[in-house]
Amino acid sequence: MDVDPSCPGDTGAPEAAVPGNAGAVGAADAVRQAPALSRVALLGAGRMGTPVCGRLVRAGHRVAAFDPRPEREHAVRSVGAEWGRSAVAVATTADVLITVLPGPAEAEAALGDAVFAALAPGAVWIDMTSNAPAAAAPLRERARAHGVAVLEAPIGGSPGDAAQGRLRLFVGGVADTLDRCRPLLESVAAPDRIAHMGGPGTGYTAKLLVNLLWFGQAAATAEALLLGSRAGIDLRVLCDALADSAIGSDLIRRDLPSVFTGDYLASYGLDRIHEQLTAITAAARHLGTPHEMADTVERLHRRALDRFGAVDGELLVVALLEEAAGTRLRSGPPPHE
Repeated sequence: MDVDPSCPGDTGAPEAAVPGNAGAVGAADAVRQAPALSRVALLGAGRMGTPVCGRLVRAGHRVAAFDPRPEREHAVRSVGAEWGRSAVAVATTADVLITVLPGPAEAEAALGDAVFAALAPGAVWIDMTSNAPAAAAPLRERARAHGVAVLEAPIGGSPGDAAQGRLRLFVGGVADTLDRCRPLLESVAAPDRIAHMGGPGTGYTAKLLVNLLWFGQAAATAEALLLGSRAGIDLRVLCDALADSAIGSDLIRRDLPSVFTGDYLASYGLDRIHEQLTAITAAARHLGTPHEMADTVERLHRRALDRFGAVDGELLVVALLEEAAGTRLRSGPPPHE
């Protein structure tokens, strides 16, 4: 759901490692003293992790990857990275650990103390998982206890964007850490697509807010199209008018037309979508901000999950609303029937 060519990464040889641990060196000091990032351990070689891995290799980094699914070995080797037998094995002596995992549960399962302890002194952990601030906080403290600096950089974009270095990164963490890691991050994202949102937790929150607004807009637009259709407006004419109006957006211009062909964007799991919407509504309750709209979006996706199951489909909430209206925005049978 995002989208510019990346800049070359730092391909210089690493400097001598500088010892450091949480008790003796602060996080910012560890970043300033650490070697250049070139030895990368990557955990998670799925639809997003594999193209990210390939971009890092092309930028000159030495990458070793691990995924608990052994069938991912071929994909990892095909992009020029090494395959490790375990998370600890790939983390051993690495200067940077990158996690591109499906969600908070997988990050918790993958990141034991042994993984952080295996990293080189002064290493950095960059979490590109669509994580939640509350779930990531204990992992961040676990990393820091081993002298590992931390950046969160959840990603916006598709596997194609990842392969082309056109991702958007929502970064949370210490500015010095980001400055050090920019050459590596620019392997997968253009400089103007690396947004420093603030301190720890802000990157995760920003990504969750983007998702809330995107999925909320999908539901609201579907309701509008269904109403317009019932009122006798040609849907393609209406869609064109909306795209060229004050509420025109990438979703309306680029994504929603796929529904007319029966494509509900089977690129992300409905269970993951609901998980993220639940996390952002929980954050709103915790911070004491209004969340009626967020609750509605979450509730609609809960109903879609109950109806269709944990299948891939970013726009399946549209299918749910079509069924409720008894009207299809496309021809043909309902999905998954």
